[in-house]
Formats: sequence, C-alpha cells, structure tokens
Amino acid sequence: MTNVPFWEAPIDSLDRAQWEALCDGCGRCCLNKVEDEDTGRIYPTNVACKLLDLKTCQCSDYRGRRAIVPECLRLTPNKIDDYVWLPSTCAYVLRAADKPLPEWHYLISGDRQTIHDAGMSVQNKAISELHAGPLENHIIEKPL
Repeated sequence: MTNVPFWEAPIDSLDRAQWEALCDGCGRCCLNKVEDEDTGRIYPTNVACKLLDLKTCQCSDYRGRRAIVPECLRLTPNKIDDYVWLPSTCAYVLRAADKPLPEWHYLISGDRQTIHDAGMSVQNKAISELHAGPLENHIIEKPL
C-alpha cells in the first residue's frame, strides 16, 4: 500500500480528526438558507451564523456550537449526499466524489489564508445574523 496523504484517501477511511481537517474554512456551510415552504427550494443568503468569525471564517465556539445553535449540523461522511446545499467546491463534497482538493485548499497550499486570497470564502462577503434583519432581504442569486 502506498503512503498517500489522508486527504486523498476515501472519506470512509478517515478518522474524525482527519475528517475535520478536510474543512477548507470557507464558511459557506455557516450561511443561513431560506427554504420555500411550498416548493422546498433552498435559497442561499449572505447572512452568516452568529458564531462565524467573519474575518477567519472559523466558528468562534466550534465545540459548544450545537448548545448555542441547536440547528447547527454536524457534517459526517455517511450523510454527505444529504447536504445538497454545500458548495461544489467544498472539500467534503469533492472528496466524496473522489475528486482532488483545489490548489487554494490549505492542505495543498500550506496556508489557511490561500482560500481567502482566492476569493473562495465568505470573508468580506457575508454579514452576521446579529445585524442582518429578515433573511428574506438577503437572498442572493448565486451562492457566495
């Protein structure tokens, strides 16, 4: 067996720490969505969870997030196909499809700033739900 980096291994072979390390830190999964009750269609917004640090795009209380935000989901390899709202650039989505990580991913570049420099995160694009008002006013045509 060859020694491949863990991020190139099948996602079902990753331990929890490796799975968590796949997160590129884009912050897109922390954006609120609006669901049309009649059609079930999900509309993206530019409004981030109150726990998302908008400068780093990291959760400000990752360990305690579900106590503060009960609707926060824990992404898991066995349910990745259920998260249809995740962006196609998400490392979890890419690896579930056996696709490589992009060059701006910190595991490839070696620098967590690369995703922001590439414009692939919500940095400088999202606002906190603490200041946003009604989500319906923040629906965006294209996901960030």
